[in-house]
Amino acid sequence: MKYTVFLGEYIHPDARKYLEENANVVSTMDDSEKIDAIVLRTFKVDKEVMDKCPNLKVIGKHGVGVNTIDLEEAKKRGIVVLNTPRANSNSVAELIVGLMLNIARNITAAHEKTQTGAFKKIAPAEMTGMELTGKTLGLIGTGNIARRVGEICEKGFGMKVIGYDPFVSRENMEKMGYEKYDTVPELIRNADVINVSVPLTKDTENLISGDVFDCFRPGAILVNAARGGIVNEDDLYEALKAHKLRAAACDAFVQEPPTKENTKLYELDNFIGTPHIGACAEEALWRMGDEVTHEVINVLNGAEAKHRVA
Repeated sequence: MKYTVFLGEYIHPDARKYLEENANVVSTMDDSEKIDAIVLRTFKVDKEVMDKCPNLKVIGKHGVGVNTIDLEEAKKRGIVVLNTPRANSNSVAELIVGLMLNIARNITAAHEKTQTGAFKKIAPAEMTGMELTGKTLGLIGTGNIARRVGEICEKGFGMKVIGYDPFVSRENMEKMGYEKYDTVPELIRNADVINVSVPLTKDTENLISGDVFDCFRPGAILVNAARGGIVNEDDLYEALKAHKLRAAACDAFVQEPPTKENTKLYELDNFIGTPHIGACAEEALWRMGDEVTHEVINVLNGAEAKHRVA
């Protein structure tokens, strides 16, 4: 029996080839009653989609975040939801560190101003940056991506790493080599560079907002490459404008892709934003595609999911 798998988004060609060799791959919902599985990146799978697909057995997320999937509805219907939690960790972590370096050394700003002929001499004083070496990195969330960021920063720049994660005990945090903080404001007060790596949930929405921005050191850097909505964008805008922190970089936004029209953060000189490219590395795309397609086919054939979310 050949299963029918809905795939409406780009995945690595090798992964698509494997899927096509083992299933009937469709890119529309025209014959939705025949669909056995859905492989998605950003596609939304809600109750309405599940109603259209009465034969749906598996939902495979190409990546980590499952905020576009109605997990409770999937559980009710006995639909297996799985993801690839480690496949993109390194690529996202490398982008995060790249964003840290970018805003610490004003790389994008220097590039843009050089193009316009703004500098009349080399090493202009207004482009003076800061070193990461010896600074304190604060991790909000200590999952796979965050730990890889911590490893790069600790080993590469000699940074001290501290962490906030309500799901990790103080003992386990110490085993990671991090000093644990019990609240987000407390961690922010003690960090020079803050990285956000948590999923978007009811508990993490607007996690960094309002008065929390009063806790940042004036020279601090904030990076969010997790999900839009964890950092309140309006409050971040006001905080950056008031120089409550040095600068910020985001790879995730409430409205995506981000533009100057839907994200006023782009008006600021101390902000840079990228269009959710954390996992867009050839190696990560191959790993995610390979893992999700093999897992979906395996589960359809009766195996247990290695990384089941619901």
